[in-house]
Amino acid sequence: MNQRNNKNKSVEQSQNQALNEFKHEVARELGYNYEKSLAELSSRENGHIGGYMVKKMIEAAKKQEKQNK
Repeated sequence: MNQRNNKNKSVEQSQNQALNEFKHEVARELGYNYEKSLAELSSRENGHIGGYMVKKMIEAAKKQEKQNK
């Protein structure tokens, strides 16, 4: 059971890393400048980034759904 927990943590860490990279990619696309982390941005700016991320994820899901039909 301990091995399973370690595997789950590993998967979770890689998912978190991928999501964080996606956040930074979207922030760059939207033209936000920051030095170290998104924590330097305002709540409004981070909300804009999050909203745009959701929009991109929905578009990707719809595209994949069309391809699977």
